[in-house]
Order: sequence, then structure tokens, then C-alpha cells
Amino acid sequence: MTDSYTRFANGGLKPLVKKLGLPQPAILRRHQPGSPLTVGPVLVVSDAASAADADAVATVLTGWELDVRRSPELGERERFGAVVVVLTGAQRPEDVSAPVLAAGGTLRRLAGNGRVVTVARAPEAGDAPALAATRAGVDGIVRSLGKELRGGATANGVQLTGGAAVDSPSAVATLRFFLSAKSAYVDGQILPVGPSEASGDIDWERPLEGKVAVVTGAARGIGAAIARTMARDGARVVVVDVPAAGEALAGVANAVNGVALQLDVTADDAADKILAAAAPLGGLGVVVHNAGITRDKLLANMKADRWDPVVAVNLAAQLRINERLLAAGVAGLLAAGVAGLRIVSLASTSGIAGNKGQTNYAYSKAGVIGQTAATAGIVAETGGTANAVAPGFIETEMTARMPFVTRNVASMLPSLAQGGKPVDIAEAICFLASDAARGVNGQTLRVCGQHLVGK
Repeated sequence: MTDSYTRFANGGLKPLVKKLGLPQPAILRRHQPGSPLTVGPVLVVSDAASAADADAVATVLTGWELDVRRSPELGERERFGAVVVVLTGAQRPEDVSAPVLAAGGTLRRLAGNGRVVTVARAPEAGDAPALAATRAGVDGIVRSLGKELRGGATANGVQLTGGAAVDSPSAVATLRFFLSAKSAYVDGQILPVGPSEASGDIDWERPLEGKVAVVTGAARGIGAAIARTMARDGARVVVVDVPAAGEALAGVANAVNGVALQLDVTADDAADKILAAAAPLGGLGVVVHNAGITRDKLLANMKADRWDPVVAVNLAAQLRINERLLAAGVAGLLAAGVAGLRIVSLASTSGIAGNKGQTNYAYSKAGVIGQTAATAGIVAETGGTANAVAPGFIETEMTARMPFVTRNVASMLPSLAQGGKPVDIAEAICFLASDAARGVNGQTLRVCGQHLVGK
């Protein structure tokens, strides 16, 4: 239904939609292999103290064969595809004014599905108050600008931590992800990026080449999209789901030339079976904890038969599997050249902002965010990472069963005025699972079109 409205709002009746003040969701540009990275020239601006870092960013962008501009002048029919605002050297709030206002002056010439990306440093312990304020304030710029942009354009921020260089591999990979159509439904988000070492030349079209990935809950919906996208990006995929979903699971496995594993993730031996399935393919490189269920009810009416299964599948199973993988010394099972185990878990915006009738689900998903942050330090010891993705309103079979009015109102709440697609979650997961993103660890990335919940 929301797709139909989007086509309606962008068709011949678009002027009427605007006149009536109805939501005007844009048709989002999503990634297609071989498609251009941006939809037009890229403007790079900075404050004076960040000029050297801005030069480094411009060099990276030029290496991607983008048309990089350092001044806002455009030809009569040109529109910027992206604006990158580099604020890494800003020391006081006054330093931010000129580059941010310069970027603002270009927004009326930002193309549909354009991008605004800030590159700044995170506040750190020991920062002087003025420096901490300057750095923390960038968060407010990004989140507010995300709510102002139209036409499918988004605003996001790369936040450098631990002295990470602006042109370090993970900073570059994160910048590319935000500039690309792979981040179509990521808006108003700040992603912290730590230092990372070079891992050789990156194949941007097949960043998961050589990896073996296990995806739970893969028979349909988001899980199936993750499997397909990982296969597209070069991974060998083991798809996992309960025996009752066996036929659909086999279909996904066949579609991605992968391996189907019928398994209840809550079983005590689930991790052992996952390791056994991955071993013949070369060893485990990526685990995506996507399996999840809902059993909604107001807490006043909640019983154990609704609470316990949600916690068991959504949270306890992840913890048990992770513990077993790490205890098994999974680093020894990795395929040659794989730079550590990548764990990506599915959280939810309900775990960030809560949701009526979902205390059990919100508990489990908030728990996922907590366990991800705690697991990050442990898995980093063997060169791995643990991150989470928090979907907002995503168009799936489950949301299609929601009441008509509830579903359509929910889909219009994000700044992008529409629901996301399963592939939007898959793209974020594939980015986090790649070696290029090794400097991103312990983070939860919201993929929600900047839904009006949480932060």
C-alpha cells in the first residue's frame, strides 16, 4: 500500500498532493551493481583548521572517480549529489559556523536522493568544555538536518574515535556507505569509527568475497534479503531457520547457492551445528543473528507463555551461540585471510524508544544492544567485531498483517515518509560484516528512515 501511495505522490497528481499538504515520500534510489556512487558532483567544505583533512577526503573521493568540488559554484543545470562537511579540526563552536552555513547554502541545489555527510571527531574524556561542546554539537546538526531534507536526500555523520585518521580504511568505508544508495533508508545517524589498519585493496562490489556467513531466521523477509545480499557481495551463505520453514528455507538456499540448516536457535547445540555447517565451506567468518519473534500484549495482560519465548529466541539464543563460538576458539576455524569473526545482531527501534504492547520485545531488543556493546571488546581480541542494526518500520509479511490505518500511519512517520525494505537492513548488515568496517565495533546503527522515536 505504501508503495502505491509513493507512486501516486510522485505521479501526475504530485501538485495536488503538495497542495493538500499530504506526505510526499520520494522514490528512494537503492543500490544496483555497477551503478554510480552518487547522483552528481560532491562538494567538500571545512573550517580552516580542518583543511588538511578536507584535502585528504577530497583525494579519496577523487580516487573513486567522483567529480569533487571545493567551492559551491555550479553550472546552470547542475545539482550536487552530495555535500561532505569536514569538521575534524574545529575547536570552538564559532569554528563550525562558516562550513555548516556554506553547506546549508547549497541544499536547494542538492539533487533528489542526495547526501549530506559530516566527518567530525567524537567528544573524549578530558576534552575542554568548549571542545566537547563543539564536537557534541555536530550530532544535533545531523539529526535536525535529516528532518529538513526532502526528495529522498539524507544526512548522516562519520564520528572518528580514538584518534582515527580521516582517511583510515574504516572511516573511508563508512563515508562511502553513507554516500551510496546502500544507505537509502539510513537517515539522521551518527556512526562512531575507530582506528583501523589497511586490509589491502577493497572490492567495493564484492566486499564479502571469501567469507562464510551464517544467517539465522533466513527463510523469508529480512533474513532472506540478508542472505541474497550477502551472496551478491561474494559470501558463501549458510541459511538457518526452524524445521517448519524448511521448504521456504530450501528455496532461499537454492537461490543463493548456499547451504540450508534446519535448526532451532534456542537448542543447546545450535552453535555446534552452525560451526559444523560452516566448516566444509572454509570456516565461519560472519554470524548474523536475525531470528526473532513477537508475542505482543500489554504488560498487564502478559503471561509467561508470551514473555519467555520472545526472550529465549531474540536474546538468550544469541548469547548462548556467541559464548559457544568464542569458547570454541573460532579464530582457528576462520577461512584463510579472514580478519576476525564479524557478529551482526538484529536489534530494533522498539529497544531504543519502547513501543506500546511490546515490553517483552523491547526488553529483548534493548538487551541485544547491551550484549553487542559488551561482546565487542571480547571478539576484538581475535580481530573481530560485534555490531547491531536496529530496523524501524520495514515492509514485511508481518507488517502487512497490521491494521490498514495503523500500518500506513506508521510508515509515514519517518523523515523519509515511508517504510523501509528488507534490503535496506541487508545493506547495512553487509557493510558492518565487511573487513573494511573493522573500525566500527560495539555500535548499533538505526535503519529507520529517521523514525520519530529514540534519537
